[in-house]
Amino acid sequence: MRIIQNPAPDTWATLGKRALIDTATIEARVSDILENVRTRGDEALLAYGEQFDGIRLDSLRVSEAELAEAADLVPDKLKAAIQTAYHNIETFHQGQREALAPVEVMPGIRCWRKSVAIERVGLYIPGGSAPLFSTVLMLGIPAKIAGCSELVLCSPPNKVGKLHPAILYAAQLVGATHIYKVGGAQAIAAMGYGTESIPQAYKIFGPGNQYVTTAKTLLAKRGVAIDMPAGPSELAVIADKQFDPAFAAADLLSQAEHGPDSQVVLITTTQAVAEAVNQALNEQLPLLPRHEVARQALQNSFAVVLPSWEEVMRFSNTYAPEHLIIGTANWEALAEQVINAGSVFLGNYAPESAGDYASGTNHTLPTNGAAKAFSGVSLDSFFKKITFQHLSHQGLSHIAEAVETMAAAEELEAHRRAVSLRMGRS
Repeated sequence: MRIIQNPAPDTWATLGKRALIDTATIEARVSDILENVRTRGDEALLAYGEQFDGIRLDSLRVSEAELAEAADLVPDKLKAAIQTAYHNIETFHQGQREALAPVEVMPGIRCWRKSVAIERVGLYIPGGSAPLFSTVLMLGIPAKIAGCSELVLCSPPNKVGKLHPAILYAAQLVGATHIYKVGGAQAIAAMGYGTESIPQAYKIFGPGNQYVTTAKTLLAKRGVAIDMPAGPSELAVIADKQFDPAFAAADLLSQAEHGPDSQVVLITTTQAVAEAVNQALNEQLPLLPRHEVARQALQNSFAVVLPSWEEVMRFSNTYAPEHLIIGTANWEALAEQVINAGSVFLGNYAPESAGDYASGTNHTLPTNGAAKAFSGVSLDSFFKKITFQHLSHQGLSHIAEAVETMAAAEELEAHRRAVSLRMGRS
């Protein structure tokens, strides 16, 4: 990676820009797909499957026979690994339940909030360059804990019209109620609008390529709820001389191998650390099956050397990475200064891969600086929060004059009268 020495703070935002895409062209293509699926339904999905996936399906829905077959095809070792991940993800997300007690704000006025599961959610699982069965767990487990009654899962089929058996195995574990062989922007459109086969979802979750991300963004503008803006994967590693350069390089490559538009960043206070990590990258890169993909991602990436840890943390918070590793002797102190990040990994033995699979935290996270305002997927993502209030006559009397005065000031007479009549006034 190129090494940048002490860049001026007013250049940080520009330096941290992610790989640019031709959004206008992509939006035009995706808009056509959305409209085609909205008007033609399953017919459009089958045609797009033939065009993009190279297979003309007889049915979009995964059959019971395919589900049974998948369970036999997943090796026992992988099943055990998935079960371990399931346990940790479930345990962590179960711990996110909130006990919300009613609050008496004044005598006779009680207010409370209730978490109500979204009834039907759409889960998009990428399956093109890599079948992300781990994402099934990350989305399906909190949906199941929340109590979502319908889980609509879409993933692109392979060249023989099948979904990866591990995706189907995980889907059965989380209780997916509808599983379909459809991918790309057309899958997002199907879940957003509904088709003859695929029910409309009330909120759509999941990562994907630029077309999937654009489809989610466009649907959000049209009133369909989505989890968050999520684009190409990214990672920042904060390292000092005690962090093994081989560890740092392996972590950087673990995200670089996702795709050529991924970005990874090394942040340090020492030129020697940056050079040592670059050397480790050169040694490890040729060993990867996806080395060409990772090599292209490294061209979008960089190392930055700053004069102090204060500057390091300011830069990190400006960059707002999806994943952040702090591999320094003073990681506890630096962790307290994190303001903007999707998920943070602390110390020598917390690789980002742990969070991607089995530590328990969720790997569906905001990218492209969205961590400044968005959180990753959690149990809360699958709930609506509904507020309730009960007012007695005494309770209303405490606030009646305030409500009447404010309503009159806003010239909303019906609002004022709704209170005045209850208080025996005109």
